[in-house]
Amino acid sequence: MKFLSDERGQGAAEYILLFGGVIVIAIAALVIYNSYFTNQSFDTGEDINTVREKSAANDRSL
Repeated sequence: MKFLSDERGQGAAEYILLFGGVIVIAIAALVIYNSYFTNQSFDTGEDINTVREKSAANDRSL
């Protein structure tokens, strides 16, 4: 039963568990924030025009 006292693979097993935990946390974050990203409209052109219009309106009011 010499293999029970062999600890050479212990470090690798700990890294695998740590990496697995990080992956689980990342997947959980993606699931939680999925609705945030799917309900957003990423229309950059429209956003730029809105900023330009508001900037021009602020310039006129000065």
